[in-house]
Formats: sequence, structure tokens, C-alpha cells
Amino acid sequence: MIGYMYILECADGSYYTGSTKDIEKRIAEHQNGLGANHTKKRLPVTLVYYEKYDRIDTAFYREKQVQGWSRAKKEALIKGEVDELHKLSECQNETHWLERYSSAFDCAQASEQNSNPERSRRVNNENENQAVTEPFDTAQDKLSRRVGRCKKEYKF
Repeated sequence: MIGYMYILECADGSYYTGSTKDIEKRIAEHQNGLGANHTKKRLPVTLVYYEKYDRIDTAFYREKQVQGWSRAKKEALIKGEVDELHKLSECQNETHWLERYSSAFDCAQASEQNSNPERSRRVNNENENQAVTEPFDTAQDKLSRRVGRCKKEYKF
């Protein structure tokens, strides 16, 4: 059975992503306030994008995928900007950035950072009521061990 994944733009500029077997009927339901609560409160809505699938379960899967996307990524999909979609799909967190751009760091710098004995945290030892120190890992320490760009093992 044919299925559709669609994106509606609401009157307030927000996007609603859904899936259906009959796209014309579903859009009419949204316009008449019989659709989802999100669209009901933001009428009128405009169909800005849709994809057609051979099976409804595939359309539903795609709906769930696109629902998790950022607004910028949805807008790139709507505009058909494939290159921008790929760029926006890249992980943007610190670990990813360090992995991607760590070649800019000199291996000697990473070695010096990892061998610094002064980097430690205080931990209470319950058995002896004394404070002991244990080394801790920074993001760069973890990266150096995981990526292994210097082909050198670090001792901690």
C-alpha cells in the first residue's frame, strides 16, 4: 500500500512532519482542524514537502527519522539542498570536532598533555579517611588514546 511522508508549514512558521496513506485526505483533515494537536493550534497549514513510498511502514519510518532533525536540516530537505543536508548531518559535538581536526595538534603536544602528573582529582578513601589522588581523563586524553594518531602508547 502506498505511503507518504510529508512536511507542513504552520501559520506560526513551525514545521509538522507526518505520514499517511492518503495525502490529499490528510492535508484536508489538518486544514479543517481534525489533524494533530500541533497543526490544530497553528492553522492554516501549507504542504511544503512530501515523499512517496511503496509501503506505509517505510513512510512511517522516514517520518520518525525526519522528526528528529533540526529545523535547518528540514529546510535543506525542503529546498532540495543535498550538499547542505550532508553538512548538517555531521556530528557537531566536541568529541567529533577533536577527532576530525586533531591532525592540527602536534603529537608531541598530545604526549606532553598526557604525561602531566599534576592533572588529578581528589577522591575520598573511605577505609583510611585520607584523601588520595587519581588521574582523570580530559577529552584530549581520551582522544589521544582512542585515535592513536601518533602510533604511540601513553602510560597513565
